[in-house]
Amino acid sequence: MDEPQIRAAGPADVTGVLAFWTVAAEGISVSDHEDGVRRLLATDPGALLLAELDGKLVGTVIAGFDGWRCHLYRLAVHPDARRRGIGRALLDAAEARFTALGAPRCDAIVLETNVRAHHMWRAVGYAPQEQWRRWSKPLRPA
Repeated sequence: MDEPQIRAAGPADVTGVLAFWTVAAEGISVSDHEDGVRRLLATDPGALLLAELDGKLVGTVIAGFDGWRCHLYRLAVHPDARRRGIGRALLDAAEARFTALGAPRCDAIVLETNVRAHHMWRAVGYAPQEQWRRWSKPLRPA
């Protein structure tokens, strides 16, 4: 298999990324719309990483850094391209970004119901922190 090309997303990628997430991601988020993704790109350029094979989008991860902590969101690989190392390549790129920013650790939001993903996260060295629970509050209607 060819190695995926990893690059940062730009404004021209927004529509394609949103379409990709409807196929490859588990559910949608309150910020899964053009304004939300554009705001991400403007606020943290380089955070949205894309994996491409032969010019086709096959994976994404958001490697966000708020100046204090690093967070991983939206790790998604196209169903036809799974189990080929694309998720690992995206995580390697995200972790390299975080290391370059001087971050000591990162965390990932992983759906409890996405058991298949739990195996991958464990295989690459992540572990759930049972003492923590994510709390959230919508700031506007979805």
